[in-house]
Amino acid sequence: MLIGLSWPWLAVLMALGLALDLRLGEARRWHPLVGFGRLAQRIEAALNRAPGLRLRGVLAWALAVLPPVLLAAWLIAQTPWWLAALLHAGLLYFCIGLRSLREHTLPIAQALGAGELAQARRLTAWIVSRDTRSASEQELAKAGVESLLENGNDAVFGTLFWFLLAGGPGALLFRLSNTLDAMWGYRNARFLYFGWAAARIDDALNWCPARLTALSYAVLGQRRQALACWKEQAPAWSSPNAGPVMAAGAGALGLALGGAAVYDGEVEQRPPLGCGVAPQGADIVRAWRLVAMSAALWMAVVAAVALPWLLGGALHA
Repeated sequence: MLIGLSWPWLAVLMALGLALDLRLGEARRWHPLVGFGRLAQRIEAALNRAPGLRLRGVLAWALAVLPPVLLAAWLIAQTPWWLAALLHAGLLYFCIGLRSLREHTLPIAQALGAGELAQARRLTAWIVSRDTRSASEQELAKAGVESLLENGNDAVFGTLFWFLLAGGPGALLFRLSNTLDAMWGYRNARFLYFGWAAARIDDALNWCPARLTALSYAVLGQRRQALACWKEQAPAWSSPNAGPVMAAGAGALGLALGGAAVYDGEVEQRPPLGCGVAPQGADIVRAWRLVAMSAALWMAVVAAVALPWLLGGALHA
């Protein structure tokens, strides 16, 4: 088979990949996604020119994503099962970012708790595209919580979903597509047409995992409120996948998110998310716990489904 192993064994390898991420964190040097980003920049520089920008964008996406994904699938198909297992787990480790979410966001909460507003602004600027130079404590806390909730899907649950469907190549497909959306998916003069394919493909790959993420947040938080915010607020959000994730997450935490944010020196009024109180620094920690508990929930559900298969196979061996 293309992915090299049966689904129950992929569930075992999902636990291994998560464990590697939590133990080791992101590779500090020679991270594959860093190299991919540089490759994507070169492809965009060569192809992002008129005419036919949408077609060029499709070609650029294919040139950036398909070769590494197909190579990974081919290597797995050609190797013994034990090496295929290592490749699956290794690809998941490089694609997932659960520990990095904690490492990038909890220091913001710590800085806010210590009253170090300047430090909190610098740390927040590393993870969001909005202007944080004059942001207040509440604005920084809001940015941190929103980033955690949205990236819980983009960096964690979407990757896990596609890993369970197609192993390491599936996780790689999702992560590279999501990276291109983050690089090219802007609605500005430079990327409106060229980045159209990257944005739409990411929307398609993210549709199911985003809703499972939103459901996970609701189950583990204030459930009724989360589901109501999802239903009422998500349609107003510009992204079809970020809307459900962030609305449900905000409702689950009992926080009021969305609203005004500064981008490129201009104030943008975004639709409201959630309901309740404005976030404080400690709410970043609460948001991290929600993401971590959701990962544990996914692992528990997958284990509950996979273990009977594995035990049944062992008993009949």
